[in-house]
Amino acid sequence: MSSTLFILNEAPYGNERAYNALRLAAAVASKEGQQVRLFLMADAVACAKSGQKVPEGYYNVQLMLGKVLRKGEVALCGTCMDARGLAQADMVEGALRSTLAQLADWTIEADKVLVF
Repeated sequence: MSSTLFILNEAPYGNERAYNALRLAAAVASKEGQQVRLFLMADAVACAKSGQKVPEGYYNVQLMLGKVLRKGEVALCGTCMDARGLAQADMVEGALRSTLAQLADWTIEADKVLVF
């Protein structure tokens, strides 16, 4: 099994970095024999905020994250959550508060690391 770690730093909206990272992560996760892990830090922790409402016809990062969660793991930088006033209860189910130590472990274990 091949393992890919995606590290996202950008806010969910305002540019398309998070959008493209989530598209790629979902595509990789859909392939046979692929393990996908996604670590959200800095403004990217908002990608996992539940209850996102966007204008009709606009992409919804919460829904896109759900595609990754069905096949892979999603972790959130706890320090980054605290800095933005976000609690675990604010986040989508399955996206879990985590630590830099967890990111270090995932980085060491990954075959590939992609940073957005």
